Amino acid sequence: MTLIADSGSTKTAWCTIEDSTQVIYTQGINPFQQDEDTICTVLQHELLPTLGQTTEPIHTIHFYGAGCTPEKAPVVANALRRTISTRADIHVECDMLGAARSVCQQQAGIVCILGTGSNSCFYDGQTLHSGNPALGYILGDEGSGAYIGKRLVGDILKRQLPDEVAQLFFQETQETQATIIQKVYRAPLPNRFLASLSPFCARHRQHPAIHALLLDCFKQFFQRNILSAPWSDEAKQLPIHFVGSIAHHYHDELHEAATLYDYRIGNIVQSPLQGLVQYHQ
Repeated sequence: MTLIADSGSTKTAWCTIEDSTQVIYTQGINPFQQDEDTICTVLQHELLPTLGQTTEPIHTIHFYGAGCTPEKAPVVANALRRTISTRADIHVECDMLGAARSVCQQQAGIVCILGTGSNSCFYDGQTLHSGNPALGYILGDEGSGAYIGKRLVGDILKRQLPDEVAQLFFQETQETQATIIQKVYRAPLPNRFLASLSPFCARHRQHPAIHALLLDCFKQFFQRNILSAPWSDEAKQLPIHFVGSIAHHYHDELHEAATLYDYRIGNIVQSPLQGLVQYHQ
């Protein structure tokens, strides 16, 4: 049996090729934010109770995840080996390659991730060609859920948004300036907290100020990740595909921003999992 996983910083989706309709969700696994023992705990408590109901042994694992650089991939591989199977053939790759294989299969295209974080690359049908570094939610991740959340609370607390928007935000989220500072600067995984604020923008996207904020976030993504990338010429010729919940939920605003730069958007999928099942069959 072959197990496939797609992991972002917020959640991980798992399924087998043999039964791709049954998807198991666990919290996100990112070796830059979690050590091997912590990842093992997630797998033991959140994945194995459901996965253990299968009767066939797992012989291959394809894990695609945020933070799975060549240096950090062994952390995830060791955790998978310790908790799931010591005999399985385990492949741990970056989430960018998973996204590219999912939406492009073996065709060339520009591939972008817009979820809790963001990233982009040129995929020639087999190999990734990196662009500008993602840099994470503090220095980069433009257009991501964490970036939108950071812009939203920053603009509210700095009085850059209308009072009625700020009042709605505090009423709906029950956050205060003190709780925001606590969760961003003192609590673990602040990127997840910031990304959790993005749905407020989705609920109020018709407000001109929120629409302008969203459009600017996606313009920043194109300006800082596509326009200045070493493969920017290819981006004018090839479709730009998107993977992730932010791209899925804000597809209208994303299309609007792309039009400003004469980019052609291709596929937009919320999760690459089913495309990865197709790729590995």
